[in-house]
Amino acid sequence: MSIVGRQSLKFKEAPYIYECASVVGKKEGEGPLGQFFDRVFEEGMCGCKSWEEAESFLQKNSLETLLAKSEMPVSDIRYIFSGDLLGQLIATSFGVADFEVPLFGLYGACSTYGEGLSLSAMCVAAGYCENAVAMASSHFASAEKQFRFPLGYGNQRPLAATYTVTGAGSAIVSRSKGNYNVRIKGVTTGRIVDYGVKDSMNMGACMAPAAADTIEANLRDFNVEPDYYDKIITGDLGSVGHTILCDLLMKKNIDIRDRHMDCGIEIFTEELQDTHAGGSGCGCSAVTFNAYIMRQLNSGQWKRVLFVPTGALLSPVSYNEGKSVPGIAHGVVIEHADE
Repeated sequence: MSIVGRQSLKFKEAPYIYECASVVGKKEGEGPLGQFFDRVFEEGMCGCKSWEEAESFLQKNSLETLLAKSEMPVSDIRYIFSGDLLGQLIATSFGVADFEVPLFGLYGACSTYGEGLSLSAMCVAAGYCENAVAMASSHFASAEKQFRFPLGYGNQRPLAATYTVTGAGSAIVSRSKGNYNVRIKGVTTGRIVDYGVKDSMNMGACMAPAAADTIEANLRDFNVEPDYYDKIITGDLGSVGHTILCDLLMKKNIDIRDRHMDCGIEIFTEELQDTHAGGSGCGCSAVTFNAYIMRQLNSGQWKRVLFVPTGALLSPVSYNEGKSVPGIAHGVVIEHADE
């Protein structure tokens, strides 16, 4: 492992993504990626008593699905890096407790899956473990309940708003090659970027500056141009954030318009689901990456991508106190591994 530039690391022995899993809700299953998810739950409560319990259930089911697909015993997992959007990470703590695996609970808002993949890869590459799991989840109803209004309030959503994805994604990062010929070659850790945006219903505007900062840092640290990547993939900027991101980078003479893709745009379509600007939430980038992007990389259709999940670092307390919404984005360089 070597330090590259100010914010990046490059792995000499790049860890593999051994296996991955994605479980989602009904709305996500009805979208354009529906055929690729491992499991679609038709009922939002998932048989649980609360929205929060349902999100914990999604994490548990994602990890169970991951272990079953990989045929790896849970005893071979050294660490879990996981997070969600709920206070004190309760979806994660209740979701993974029964597995009795050492846990690093993460909060990077919607960038959490990128953070989890980064830290898992760093641990594996440094020799601290053979296998680690990265995981993240979100649930539309639990997020609305915590950050906005109770569902029964029936509030109107502005056109710039995104729709929190109900789903959980998990992946095993390993020193050994598993079911995918895909490796994590490097990471670019994001910085907190705050442009003073206070509109919590416009997550794209809040997070786009952080995405631009991380993408610029990655290109600078690795000394490459945008066409080094087949795709530069953000987590959940949506249609509004996509436009802002491209505009911000164009001002720095960085043009990614021909290769930018956003998970929040890919998971929903306006024709099938009324989600306005697209999808968001920790689960958005996690399930889209695992279900779709990994397939493209494994097949060799895409040789190299820069995966940049994006997060808005607000809480109900900061919002009610009139604070702005800072953003963060973590970059992960992921490549098809030519044998």
